[in-house]
Amino acid sequence: MSETGKKRFDVVFEGTGRSSGKMRNDISVEWPMMKESFELATDEGPFHGGDGTAPPPLALFTAALTGCLMTQIRAFAKRLRIELVSVEVHAKLHWKGEQEGSEPYVTAPVGFDLDVDIDSPASEAELKTLLNHAKKGCFIEQTLAQGLAVGHRLKIDGEWKEA
Repeated sequence: MSETGKKRFDVVFEGTGRSSGKMRNDISVEWPMMKESFELATDEGPFHGGDGTAPPPLALFTAALTGCLMTQIRAFAKRLRIELVSVEVHAKLHWKGEQEGSEPYVTAPVGFDLDVDIDSPASEAELKTLLNHAKKGCFIEQTLAQGLAVGHRLKIDGEWKEA
């Protein structure tokens, strides 16, 4: 514990993706702290030149955001002693794309909306408190809310260079 009584911890995931088909990517994700690893894949449908052998990346992103919030709702309900019967979240993630001629398209987020249905005998105030805690505890939602910059490096002639 720190001087303020707060317990501090880091959460680090590492992933390595490799192309394995027309548009398919096989991705190994490791969570070193928990000594866990996961094998995932993404693909695109014929529109993007893929074979549709796995979900597209945006489907996994939608599932990750939805699942993250749902996990935190259930975890924090236990801590707050709020009884849950069930939780359902409907997510709508909306982007726009723009393309000029044959140039690659450019994308931008329009908005992400999460409708949360918590079946519980708890009061409205308790459910709002629970949701607010879950939002603050969802790593993905907090990342999106802060607009974190993503760093990129490119391997050129065997050396990593800032891109």
